Amino acid sequence: MNAMPLPVALADVLARGDVWRGDTLASLPESAIPSGHAELDAELPGGGWPRGNLTEILVDRSSVGEMSLLLPALAQLSAAGGWLALVAPPWLPHGPAWAAAGLALERLVIVQAGKNAAWSVEQLLACGGFAGVLAWPDAGISAQALRRLQVAAEGRSVFACLWRSTAAAQMPSPAPLRVMLNPAAEAGLLSLRIIKRRGRPVSRPLDLSIPRPIPYLGRSSRAVAGSSLSLVAARGAAATPVA
Repeated sequence: MNAMPLPVALADVLARGDVWRGDTLASLPESAIPSGHAELDAELPGGGWPRGNLTEILVDRSSVGEMSLLLPALAQLSAAGGWLALVAPPWLPHGPAWAAAGLALERLVIVQAGKNAAWSVEQLLACGGFAGVLAWPDAGISAQALRRLQVAAEGRSVFACLWRSTAAAQMPSPAPLRVMLNPAAEAGLLSLRIIKRRGRPVSRPLDLSIPRPIPYLGRSSRAVAGSSLSLVAARGAAATPVA
């Protein structure tokens, strides 16, 4: 006959980082990446962007400072020697600007996944070799695919971020953190609303001061300049350098 499990004090259960009270924020400080914005970190469970879970950023307009919002966190991951992946981005990153922000371009991978974005993200998360994976999946990504990505990210030391349109806010998602971005009324500010997090709801948006985004220099790409830039664009199993 199996022995009965020993009783556990409620205080010990609540002290765990993956358990939280409904009126407080979850606290996983070892899994959080400071965002570079103190007012945002105060509202994010664990005090920063989470590792080991999906984060969704919902935005309709490009070039409102959406990538500048993440650059401080990505720079921290890069400075620690981590590899970063962009899956199906609608543009190419501006190499000199990303390097100036502290990202090691030789450890930045771009995956031109086409309709296989969700599958590609799942493989990158499962391999465990990336510190950050950012992806722009199709608008019609299924709930099943989102659940698979959340499972693939769980427990891994990776910042997994999906970029989706604001229309997705009306649809359920397994992502524990969802934020919506809009340009603020005042120039130089980005309006950010946390629409889902582990903990009490957020009642008001945050207006964050974001560096002026790099303007588009082409219809669907941000210029990649300089012969020293080394990016990798992957198509399936093939990889070719982009100069």
